[in-house]
Amino acid sequence: MASLTVAKAGSEPKTPCQKSGVKAFTDSNDTIDIEHVPVNDDPRQWSRTRKTITLCIISLAAMVSALASNIQNPSNFLIEEDLHATSSQISWTLAAFQLIQGNFPLLWSAASEIKGRKPVYLVASAIFVVGNAALALSKTIEVMIGMRALQAAGSCAVMAISAATLADIYEPHERGTMMGIFYAAPLLGPALGPILGGSLSQAFSWRASFYFLLICGGIIFLSFLILFKDTYRRERSLTYRSALQRLHTSREPVQSSSKSTITGHESNKDQTSVKDTEKQLQLNVSDDNSVVTSTLGLDDVRLSINDINPFPPYFQILSRKNNVLILTANGLVFGFTYCLSYTCARTLANTYGYNAFSVGLVLLCLGVGSIAGSVIGGRWSDRVLAKMMEANGGKWYAEMRLESSTLGMLWLPLAVIGYAWVCEKHVNVAVICILLVLIGFSSIWMYTSTLAYLVDANPGRSCTAVATNSSFRGSLAFISVMIAVPLQNALGDGGLYTVWACILVVTELLVILVLRKGESWRREGEERELKY
Repeated sequence: MASLTVAKAGSEPKTPCQKSGVKAFTDSNDTIDIEHVPVNDDPRQWSRTRKTITLCIISLAAMVSALASNIQNPSNFLIEEDLHATSSQISWTLAAFQLIQGNFPLLWSAASEIKGRKPVYLVASAIFVVGNAALALSKTIEVMIGMRALQAAGSCAVMAISAATLADIYEPHERGTMMGIFYAAPLLGPALGPILGGSLSQAFSWRASFYFLLICGGIIFLSFLILFKDTYRRERSLTYRSALQRLHTSREPVQSSSKSTITGHESNKDQTSVKDTEKQLQLNVSDDNSVVTSTLGLDDVRLSINDINPFPPYFQILSRKNNVLILTANGLVFGFTYCLSYTCARTLANTYGYNAFSVGLVLLCLGVGSIAGSVIGGRWSDRVLAKMMEANGGKWYAEMRLESSTLGMLWLPLAVIGYAWVCEKHVNVAVICILLVLIGFSSIWMYTSTLAYLVDANPGRSCTAVATNSSFRGSLAFISVMIAVPLQNALGDGGLYTVWACILVVTELLVILVLRKGESWRREGEERELKY
């Protein structure tokens, strides 16, 4: 049977963890850093090669997942003709994908905190393969809409738990760089989607795009099956911690009546309830360096419906003001970029007379800028964090991460306004390309830091935080796509993106507000949670 051991502040680990047991050590407030609970085969101690393999697999899966979102765009008119569909039905194939891809991750994240990362990746990859096979063979538009939803449900798992996987294997001071490298992959997908979709459709048929995704899905499934090693550890999961806390509280009075547990103190000291669910278990201990040992461990835990319900953790993320503001900011940035790629394609086709392949080449500029912003911005984020920690005596808090995002904020609204009126006045397409690079670079520069902040600010809940972020992104992208064309027709590119520039200024103010007030808000949230 696994055991849980809690030691007095200042204690040092003396032996490695045994089996699925936990040895956790408290700080001066008798709380435990859940991210650094000792575990067997600690993923953060893996070799650089093993970590790189893990990073490459989830990056490839994320790229294909993002590729699936818009690879059909160049083929829409072919699908409409072949399946005798209306424009509204074609729009639903796009909207259904975004809505499901944004909100289904809540279920995947809950499952990954119970069964581990690898089983979720495998099941989701299999669903993705089935969805693409059905899409390639679709005979009616109704089937296609349904299968696009199924495809989205399978593809979104990697986006939901990839950040949690990176949090499993990298320390906080490394995450900015690694998330920047990782996030370049899903940014490359949308950039290449129109080019690949247009090329495959012209060379074969619209079904070729889904056969291509089918092959990619099979490769990803085999990669997860053969090469991927699970990074999940129950000892570092708040889901299991909460269940163990409940089990310990319910059994402790029975145990304390039959035996003495703390040397030199009365047995009622053992009956203190555990309240700190954010950082794990919290027990009153003796004034000396004695160790409290409970025979109850994770092997004794049996999860209930409440433990696997994804919505309480979702609402707990939303109960903190700092999370809500960052989630809103991230959702607006993503909604903007999705609207930009959609309406830019229409402008290039209708105003400049470009075909699908040429449109894809221009949109590649947005992808190139985004990739550069992700990689460089991620490294800059870690560099700024290191300097601020050094100035703060080696101590850090999550809001330090947001300081690096301010550099990108200076350029984003200006670049968007420039793009708005360049398109409005039908300036040479080379100028559009330059502005798309700048927009992609500055928007993702900011997004990389804010995404890393969500992980840092929600220890033990990183998977739920990223899934909630995905829900905000998908919902706002759905709205932005549904209103993009009517607004573009009514306001033109100049009016539409001037409005977006103003929205992005507000978005940046939200991030700055969290930078200044987020630490106190987080503490308020922790104190509030301790009362319940």
